[in-house]
Amino acid sequence: MRVPFFTADVFTDRAFGGNQLAVFPDARAIDPGLMQAIAREFNFSETTFVLPPDNPAHTARVRIFTPGRELPFAGHPTVGTAHVLATNGVVKLTGDTTRIVFEELAGPVPVTIRAKNGAVEFCQLTAARKPQADQNVPSREKIASALSLPVDALKAGAWSPEIVSCGTPFLFVPLRDRAAVAAARAKLDVWDEVFAGCATSEVFLFAMDGERPGSHVRARMFAPGIGIAEDPATGSAAAALAGYLAMRSEQAEGTLRWVVEQGFEMGRPSILETEADKSGGAVTATRVGGSTVLMTEGTFRL
Repeated sequence: MRVPFFTADVFTDRAFGGNQLAVFPDARAIDPGLMQAIAREFNFSETTFVLPPDNPAHTARVRIFTPGRELPFAGHPTVGTAHVLATNGVVKLTGDTTRIVFEELAGPVPVTIRAKNGAVEFCQLTAARKPQADQNVPSREKIASALSLPVDALKAGAWSPEIVSCGTPFLFVPLRDRAAVAAARAKLDVWDEVFAGCATSEVFLFAMDGERPGSHVRARMFAPGIGIAEDPATGSAAAALAGYLAMRSEQAEGTLRWVVEQGFEMGRPSILETEADKSGGAVTATRVGGSTVLMTEGTFRL
């Protein structure tokens, strides 16, 4: 049996940028026990498998696998899968704006698809959950050691490292500038020891020091524990980053926006547009969106 698949570059408007994704738009014939092995065969950051929704009011159920494990929620697979399904007619466009809902392990994930003249240009997800913070993290000294950085490269005080989750937890590590972001290297021999007992070993380091005009943040993400040495674009982390930043903003009402650069050090530049809504000083929702480029299509022999 042959099952169709597509590959795409997500969070970029040009080929060979962004984050690679494999999408199986109809995975009903695939034994669930094979999904992890198939993701490992592609060896992209993530592979998605699209199934009928449990709730008929939703669009589809999407299972997301890294080479190492299944994820409850992830950003570039959600954005890229929406683009692939809409571009190939699996999701019918309702005009310039189409709203759908994916079922993921973390919960329902709304996605807005923007199109022009029938062509998909931009997809934006709303995170499955409101951002939740956890300050039970290793010391700055230990984190600096794991990132091969001097401790003074890490910010402190209100900008200390913190775990934030919108369905998938990440440890956010604010650095002094993008030179420090570029200098970081994951020290694998101490990684597991440093993050033992922590809610996550997936580390998102960033500086409020964008390189391109219009960018606010330069970022990288290391997750060797789940088979991702470095990720070129991490949508779920960018959505949680919007929560981290919004929690520290003096603005109490309205929508805050940041443009995040990621993947530049890997030669796969990615642009992620993030938003956070606040009401009464509390963060009520976060979103992340971007462009996607379709790259290949083929069939996988089962």
